[in-house]
Amino acid sequence: MSRRPDFEIGGFCIPAGTRRTVDLPVSVLSDHTPVTMSAHVIHGAEAGPTMFVSAAIHGDEVIGVEIARRLLRSRKFSRLKGTLIVVPIVNTFGFLNHSRYLPDRRDLNRCFPGSEGGSLASRLAHLFMTEVVARCDLGIDLHSAAIHRTNMPQIRVSPKAKDTLAYADAFGAPVVIRSGLREGSLRQAAQNVGVDILLYEAGEGLRFDEYSARVGVAGILRVMHALGMIPEDGVPLAETVPVRAGSSSWERAPAGGLLRAFKTTGDMVEQGEILGVVSDPFGETEAELAAGAAGLIIGRANMPIVNEGDALFHIARVVNAAEAEQRIEDLSAQLDGAAMFDEDEII
Repeated sequence: MSRRPDFEIGGFCIPAGTRRTVDLPVSVLSDHTPVTMSAHVIHGAEAGPTMFVSAAIHGDEVIGVEIARRLLRSRKFSRLKGTLIVVPIVNTFGFLNHSRYLPDRRDLNRCFPGSEGGSLASRLAHLFMTEVVARCDLGIDLHSAAIHRTNMPQIRVSPKAKDTLAYADAFGAPVVIRSGLREGSLRQAAQNVGVDILLYEAGEGLRFDEYSARVGVAGILRVMHALGMIPEDGVPLAETVPVRAGSSSWERAPAGGLLRAFKTTGDMVEQGEILGVVSDPFGETEAELAAGAAGLIIGRANMPIVNEGDALFHIARVVNAAEAEQRIEDLSAQLDGAAMFDEDEII
């Protein structure tokens, strides 16, 4: 039986059955400091799919970096079939500056597929597309809400990526949302070259939270098992199908002042139900914020100081509210049950 060919990336060759961190040159800072995008490649001894996991395309979305770190510590990869590429920090510039953006104030996730001779953002996007995305069969891109907002764990997939819905369900996040593709986004550029992406949203910018991290790591392992890349033993399989949601909308502050929130992420609300109250600092006026439609709160603002028109509660429409509420409770209970495992066994 012939040995599986080496995996080539960035001019480096990774032999089958080995793993290596490869530094892909991005740019040189004004003080002559080189900047690289580091990718950790695990090239299995046996043939199988190639999948990437990426984080910190927005530099302040650090929960994905923690998920990637835990994933790379997993013992599940000794019998890996295929190849896994993990890029914990795509946007090094934003990560170092605790910023969503690149130094030129561009949003990297609006610059794909990029070009070799374009702006800094365009060059970084082109590097990631050519060296990572184009080599893969499937990708999982890790995100969080922006600073001062939080998202409940959720998977977003393209409305056209019907086959990918099975992997979205396998991930086991509480909610799966069919979300349209934005111009210049990684998901759009990847789909144009035949690579589907699961986008995982969870937590808050510049913050860790254990629940989001555990859901993320367990979900990635589940998808790898569904792809046939890793065996079932030790993988926390989801026993409940996630809630499917369609359209969503933000409820905005009816006035400026101090927000007292009555609801939070994961809560089901009815149309007209009061989500919170905005009061002026003197307590003389209060404006109630009511839900414009029934649904599931999948994101919310954390800052109590709000301006009129600020987005405060993100509500997704679900078909069956009672069923959705029960599923979320079941998924949370399953995750709590997985806490008995050591980090080295699962995360």
